[in-house]
Amino acid sequence: MNLVLGVDAGGTASRAVLATSDGTVVGRGTAGPGNPISAGSAAAVAIGTAIRQALAHLSPTSVTAAVLGVSGVASASDPAALVLVPMWRELGLTCPLTIVGDVVTAFAAGAPDPSGTVLIAGTGAIAARITGYRVTATADGLGWLLGDEGSGRWIGLQTVRAAVRDWSSPLGRLVAARSGARSPEEAVRWAQSLPFGEIGALTPPVCTAAREGAPGAARIIASAVGHLIATLDELAAPGPVVLAGGLLVADTPVRDGVLGVLVKREVPTGTARDPAAGAAWLAARHLGPLKPAALHAALLSGGPVSPSRAR
Repeated sequence: MNLVLGVDAGGTASRAVLATSDGTVVGRGTAGPGNPISAGSAAAVAIGTAIRQALAHLSPTSVTAAVLGVSGVASASDPAALVLVPMWRELGLTCPLTIVGDVVTAFAAGAPDPSGTVLIAGTGAIAARITGYRVTATADGLGWLLGDEGSGRWIGLQTVRAAVRDWSSPLGRLVAARSGARSPEEAVRWAQSLPFGEIGALTPPVCTAAREGAPGAARIIASAVGHLIATLDELAAPGPVVLAGGLLVADTPVRDGVLGVLVKREVPTGTARDPAAGAAWLAARHLGPLKPAALHAALLSGGPVSPSRAR
């Protein structure tokens, strides 16, 4: 049995999908953070663990093609990718180690096209132009200090800033409930003592408050949408546009706002499903009995498609 392997390795988790060339998923695995820049050699351990789980009892030599979408790494020749080479050998995999940026696999998880644009908004925010399954331009993705405008952390930070300036407002009460602070001064000390990632935990209640019509929350969400559209517009790239990341995949007012703009512009838009399955599709798209679009539908819907129906 010829198998293909797809991996999505990000700053939060590593996920692996093992599939047949007709789009049948036969194994999945999940482990810890897989960004080699932030996690170092631990990223290789996490990615290897996810792959082992996906392989289970199957032989690694049955994997004939593999694509790894790795955060912080653009290709197998990237110096940061060197920590993955020993892991590949230790797993017994004999097919080539193909690495692309995780924005490529996010795009592939939402569209079977070789070119287009992906807009990602989760903890961070970035837009990337994809040409022939490669990143040719990016906008934002600069981190919380210099950018990531419209991201979860950005929304959380704007919420705290607004709250300490107007403590009696609904946003002030929201931050007080989250932090236990009884005054703006206590909220400032709370925010400064936090691991910064926890600021993003304010985003879900802000989204809820915006949906309920709270003016301050609605303004922050509208501003986030505006920043994300501006980031997308920096690339001036044709469609399709794939939306990815927690804020744009889940049912959030941020997704509603961005999608509303794209629909009004009549831009073809898709939503990223499983980037690991998108990576598996990149590995399999020329190997099996299905045309690429039919194979994409099979892998990203979680089930096979009959060749007779696909042609």
